[in-house]
Amino acid sequence: MSNHDQHNALHDIAHDSRVSRIVVEALMEDLGMGDVTTDAAIPRDLTGYAGLLAKESGIIAGLDVAALVFSAVDVDVRMTHLLQDGAMVDAQTTIARLDGPVASILKAERTALNILQRMSGIATLTRMFVDAIAGTRATITDTRKTAPGLRLLDKRAVQIGGGVNHRFGLDDMVLIKDNHIAAAGGITAAVERCRAFMAERNYHLKIEVETKTFEEVKEALAVKGIHRIMLDNFPLDMMRDAVQLINHAVEVEASGNVSLATVRATAETGVDFISVGALTHSPKALDISLNVKATKSSGRGKS
Repeated sequence: MSNHDQHNALHDIAHDSRVSRIVVEALMEDLGMGDVTTDAAIPRDLTGYAGLLAKESGIIAGLDVAALVFSAVDVDVRMTHLLQDGAMVDAQTTIARLDGPVASILKAERTALNILQRMSGIATLTRMFVDAIAGTRATITDTRKTAPGLRLLDKRAVQIGGGVNHRFGLDDMVLIKDNHIAAAGGITAAVERCRAFMAERNYHLKIEVETKTFEEVKEALAVKGIHRIMLDNFPLDMMRDAVQLINHAVEVEASGNVSLATVRATAETGVDFISVGALTHSPKALDISLNVKATKSSGRGKS
């Protein structure tokens, strides 16, 4: 998938067929043969409305996907956005309203909330990192450390939070890491093989090289065709020296155990990008609940 295709998919996520598959599989996982509690306790003709309530402050993300979940269960469930993705909310803020059959709302509730809470948690954490480096030249970017099957949603949430996406998968960028370097016999050999491979197949992909020492940075700078050098787990003083050595010849990315406590100092070394795996591998879900507000039965349904 090209970078252009990725951008379009992430921009219009609710209409992406891959998102539809995620929603269908998630609903199948949750519903199984049916929601026995709801089918037994709630009359089929009972209609009403419910509110989606943010119970803590944060950045909202995933409203369109949540709406897709409800409509997948029942096209008669209508979700009205009271806010848009990217909005900062305070605790006890109603973010959306649902109208329709109560049974259908309840059947979709957990799947919709799981997606909405995770995406909002990622967006909220991303915004915290972005705000922490405000005024520097650095940009916060994600990694491939996403929940299996949810990468599209995870990376969209990073965008909503103000970060940028690193490569989406293994096919849209060359990233030569330590194990590639060890197996290929060094940075120079690995890069030259990748360049030859792409030339044979008429591929046009950017090349990034991970470095762990100052000597590796020097070697990477001496090789033609590299677009970005990753400084992996560099101490701040060594990172600053490496940035000065590179001197804008290529992009520079800092990586490795970056936290909110350290990200500002990392940005102030002059790097272009700071990759943060924690954005998607260990976000705290934003607390969001669904509360049925009112119901009305025609009296013709059966429980």
